[in-house]
Amino acid sequence: MKNPTILVTGATGKTGGAVVTQLLAKGYAVRALVRSQDKRSQQLERLGAEIAVADLFDPEQLTHALRGTQRAYYLPIYHPYMIQSAVAFAVAAQEAKLEAIVQMSQWTSSPSHPSLLTRQTWLVDRLFANIPGVAHTIVNPGMFADNFLRVVDFASLLGFFPILMGKSRSAPVSNEDIARVVVAVLLDPERHAGKRYRPSGSQLLSGYDMAAIVQKVLGKRVLPVKMPMWLFCKVAQQQGVDPFLISSLRYYVEDNKMGTFSWNGGTSDAILELTGEAAEDFETTVRRYLAMPFAKPTMTNRLRALVDFLIIPFYPGYNPERYDRGMRFPMPTQPKFCLNSDRWRAEHSPQVAVLSDSKV
Repeated sequence: MKNPTILVTGATGKTGGAVVTQLLAKGYAVRALVRSQDKRSQQLERLGAEIAVADLFDPEQLTHALRGTQRAYYLPIYHPYMIQSAVAFAVAAQEAKLEAIVQMSQWTSSPSHPSLLTRQTWLVDRLFANIPGVAHTIVNPGMFADNFLRVVDFASLLGFFPILMGKSRSAPVSNEDIARVVVAVLLDPERHAGKRYRPSGSQLLSGYDMAAIVQKVLGKRVLPVKMPMWLFCKVAQQQGVDPFLISSLRYYVEDNKMGTFSWNGGTSDAILELTGEAAEDFETTVRRYLAMPFAKPTMTNRLRALVDFLIIPFYPGYNPERYDRGMRFPMPTQPKFCLNSDRWRAEHSPQVAVLSDSKV
């Protein structure tokens, strides 16, 4: 029997790229959906992926891209109009007669959360669950290891590790492990239809724990430095991070401090149960990031890092509250962080088990 063709959105991103690579390694035909051709898409094509270019807000282009595929990994775009893109994909999935969708969601997914991104994610969860004839599975990791290690060059080049979330803990999971869960579900979607999986790292760690692991791997002293949100907003602006992401991230910092990402034990066996291999430990992930070009202690990197560090004070920094007002984002009458929401607790309590028998 011929293997199905699988479409992957966000194919040039970090989880999407890992999903494409792993599926190709298993002999599956992959159609990588991208917004435009670039070096990253060319690399995927060299690996054996078919490249499809489409506007994620255009249902006709998405329908054309989906035709001839049977299954899909859907990574929502982090955009104020994310829900429009998701509706376009849902319409296209019906018209193309897609059999299965594995959807990237959020551990915080909730209808009353102060983050617009999170409220829209909750709506997308329901939207996809109600597409007739489509086997739908949610993957909702907590904190990505990438969120913490994208600044690991501060440690390797300047000797300090920024800490935004204080002593609160989470179980950061690698992009590669998330991809392994997605691939396992894509290979047997009927078995996983209606399920929710929370891939997590193997350990609950605070920022200070992470700094200690980075120090161990580097073999030199690394100073953990608490970073206030106002300073983080300056660094984010310097690095060109989308202000919409910062608008939501400030709420996730509070969620983490409240214990949302360590609730009910904070870790799961989803990766082991679905793939047969345990989640990699944080030290393994750290070693991979420190081997990347941006973190290597070359003279050029050191000079760049020092200059970037010295000019941070000259950036005004994002103002999330002003940004939200300017964008006229709606806000629930009674916004609730995850642990303050009875509904969120009820919908996420089955996560203690690997499989949930309840529909999303």
